[in-house]
Amino acid sequence: MDDIRANLAQNIRRLREERGHSQQRMAELSGIPRPTWASLESGSANPTLGVLHGAASALQVSIEELIGAPRTAARRFRASEIAERKRQGARLRPLVPEPIPGLDISRLELAPGGQMGGVPHTPGTREYLTCERGKIELVAAGEHWELGAGDALVFRGDQRHTYRNLDTRKAAVAITVVCFAPNRG
Repeated sequence: MDDIRANLAQNIRRLREERGHSQQRMAELSGIPRPTWASLESGSANPTLGVLHGAASALQVSIEELIGAPRTAARRFRASEIAERKRQGARLRPLVPEPIPGLDISRLELAPGGQMGGVPHTPGTREYLTCERGKIELVAAGEHWELGAGDALVFRGDQRHTYRNLDTRKAAVAITVVCFAPNRG
C-alpha cells in the first residue's frame, strides 16, 4: 500500500506541475478540497475511489496512471548494461537497448579481414545493412554485394548470408536492421 501512495504522490505532483497549475487550481478543477489535494501530493492520503476519479479527471489521465509506477522522461543505459555479442570475427551491439518486438537494430563491427555468418531467419524476414566505415561484402544466395561507407543494401534475411570485411588492416562498421516476419507456426 505504501508503494501505491508513493506512486500517487509522485505522479499527481508531476502531472500538476507539467500542466502549470497550483494545488488550489487543481482542487477547483477536480472538486476536491485543497487540503485533500495537498495530502494526495504528500503521500499521506488514503483517498476514496471518488477522490481518485476526480483527480484523474482533472488531470485528464486514467486512475491507473495515477497509482502506477511513475514514468520517467528518459532512461539512461550505461555501456556496461548493454549486452554485446561476439561471433567469429565480429562484435554486435544493440543500438536500441530495450527489445522491440519484430525488430533488431545493431551496430556490427568486423575485425580486419573478419567475417560473420548470418543465421537464416523466419521466411519473409527483411534485413537492411548500411556500411558506416570501411568496405563490407555481403554474400547471400550465391550473390556478392560490396558496400562502401554510406552504401545500403536490403536483402532477404531468410537465407544463409555472410558479412565480410574486405580490408585486412582496419575494422569495418555497419548498422544492421532485421525486420522479422511473423512466425506462422
